[in-house]
Amino acid sequence: MLPNDLAWRRPLVQLSAVWLALIAVFAADWAAMFDQWWNSSTYNHILLIPLIIAWLVQQRADQLAKLTPTGWWPGVVLFGGAVLVWVLGACAGLAIIRQIGAVGVLIASALAILGPRVGAGLAFPLGYMALLVPFGDELVPALQMITAKITIALVHLTGIRAAIDGVFINTPVGLFEVAEACSGVKFLIAMFAFGVLVANVCFVSWWRRLAFMALSLVVPVLANGLRAWGTIFAAQFVGVETAAGIDHIIYGWVFFGLVIAATLALAWRWFDRASNAALIDADALIASSLLAKLSAQHVSAVKAMVVLAALVIGCKVWVNQADALAAPIPQQIFIAAVPGWQQIDYRPNEPWRPRANGAHHRLLGRFADAKGNQVDVFYALYASQGPGRKASGFGEGALTPQSGWSWQSAGPVVANAKSDRLLARSTARLAETYYRSGDLLTGSAGRLGLSTMQDRLLLRARPTALLILSAEERPAHSAATALNAFRQSVGPLDQWMDRTAQLR
Repeated sequence: MLPNDLAWRRPLVQLSAVWLALIAVFAADWAAMFDQWWNSSTYNHILLIPLIIAWLVQQRADQLAKLTPTGWWPGVVLFGGAVLVWVLGACAGLAIIRQIGAVGVLIASALAILGPRVGAGLAFPLGYMALLVPFGDELVPALQMITAKITIALVHLTGIRAAIDGVFINTPVGLFEVAEACSGVKFLIAMFAFGVLVANVCFVSWWRRLAFMALSLVVPVLANGLRAWGTIFAAQFVGVETAAGIDHIIYGWVFFGLVIAATLALAWRWFDRASNAALIDADALIASSLLAKLSAQHVSAVKAMVVLAALVIGCKVWVNQADALAAPIPQQIFIAAVPGWQQIDYRPNEPWRPRANGAHHRLLGRFADAKGNQVDVFYALYASQGPGRKASGFGEGALTPQSGWSWQSAGPVVANAKSDRLLARSTARLAETYYRSGDLLTGSAGRLGLSTMQDRLLLRARPTALLILSAEERPAHSAATALNAFRQSVGPLDQWMDRTAQLR
């Protein structure tokens, strides 16, 4: 436990009160994070991080007892920066940025109340709190492709005839998919958290720390590729179902435990911190001239707490105003006419219906031209962007979870669009996603987020449109050819989207 003398007692009570209040104020963000920790296997390891942080603080307690906490106004400034991050995340509709802000205010408030010397002593535990934010899902497509490439290389190396198409590997005994769950992202993220901890506790040399971190990131990626290859290799002899059953038995914490053991075995001989060595040197922190100068910028903890409260109240009021924004939109819309194309019955080979939760209008139709090209058009119009109504949100758009469709690979490059190849059973589909807001036409969720953030910060209400042009691969009719022909007939896509929304 931390020291309980008079110098520490009041600051610890104040910090505890501030943290409880901040967690309550940002409860929605903490609830969303906890839901991911508890229900997503990718983030189950984060449930251990609060315990690890408590242990890290305990390991420093004897040295921290030598320091005197004091209020620090630059910490208040950092708190303002963390609040701003939360506001930007809320205005952009990016949960991960909101969550970074929610964790950041805890870290910054600790500096504001305890001061720079104590902050330096707690630098690693406070920094480790950043890993409470569940991140890494963004890496899944890239890791799927990397795993697929490692797997196909090993498959060919072991003499198995196979062909690869995106994340699908076709072998003599069946078709294998490197699905999202097989990307290895859960092990990479957990190994990153483990590697950071070991690098701090077991190493002193920064070069060795960096080398261990590199090892912690490379080993799980290679191991996951080896695991995927093992499943395909075994399937050639025992069948797909049996091989998949074996894979499900070892794929999980058993596999992760083996990866950890292998990583530690490779690095063990280079550990350079003695087991009884202190993790911080309080005397050096006291003697530091830089920390002495920083400590001179002190402020009453009570005054700091008042400013913290004012900043939080201001940001919450602003975001509530932004959440209430709604642009005027027509009661009914129709897909604008396209020269040379006419609407026909929508009869896809495999059911496909994009998702656009929170949209005020949704349109889905199939169009054909005289050459036999067919294109499916999905259009959604939003009066505003915010919680529960985000055009670029997870699971929104062309590929919806548990729909029977899988992401195969990135599609051909198309201006102002995100292009994806999708597969459901034997049906392949090419989908191009466009976002329209104000004068912006883009396929980038990031650029849409920046535009949304700017509008909400300025309390400016503008509608947002989501357009997905898609085509099935059919004999003698290429999906890419059909989409190109449709876009050429449409003309300027931004103007056509505005006509559909009746904005022009």
